[in-house]
Amino acid sequence: MTFQSTPASLADLISQIETLQNETTRAAAARALGIVRDGVITGEGPTTKGRIHFSRSLDADDAAWCARILTAAGVKDLPVSRAEAETLFQISEAAADRSDDGLFDDLLAKAVVHHAAAASGLPVPPRPVALAPETDIESWAPKAVGVNVEVLEWLATQMRGKRRGNQMLKTMIAASLIGVATIQTIQALPQLIDASS
Repeated sequence: MTFQSTPASLADLISQIETLQNETTRAAAARALGIVRDGVITGEGPTTKGRIHFSRSLDADDAAWCARILTAAGVKDLPVSRAEAETLFQISEAAADRSDDGLFDDLLAKAVVHHAAAASGLPVPPRPVALAPETDIESWAPKAVGVNVEVLEWLATQMRGKRRGNQMLKTMIAASLIGVATIQTIQALPQLIDASS
């Protein structure tokens, strides 16, 4: 679903994200990311004003908008929500051309892993630390054990059939999936042994 907006509504959303801190702030952040997505798709809108922007392209300014929204004061201490992560996946899929030097892919991977870890009940650092370009994702991301299977299934659904793959995200998911598969196999061994007796 596309969120229609005017420049004033984007300014209002940004103001809300930068000043409030509650669950509705994450919804406002997801809507603001939707405005970025719409600008990437059409090449028009409040996030493309004052610059040349082609449709279906993503540049460093688009990545900067996403980073600003995701690390605003109102959401900086909250985990990345599923709605925010899904909108980031939509932006990635919409952007056929990239001229952002990998900034968006780095942000996408870190935001999705931040959501997956938090949704699994694992501790995550504040967004400004976790999502910063200079922060190594391996310094805080979960290591295989502990990621919720439902969250991993959601991730697999998001990644399935995408035109553009995010290698960092695929690596993190693979490590998590291998860990979960290993745990599930170990847990199933007693039942397999009993069945073969």
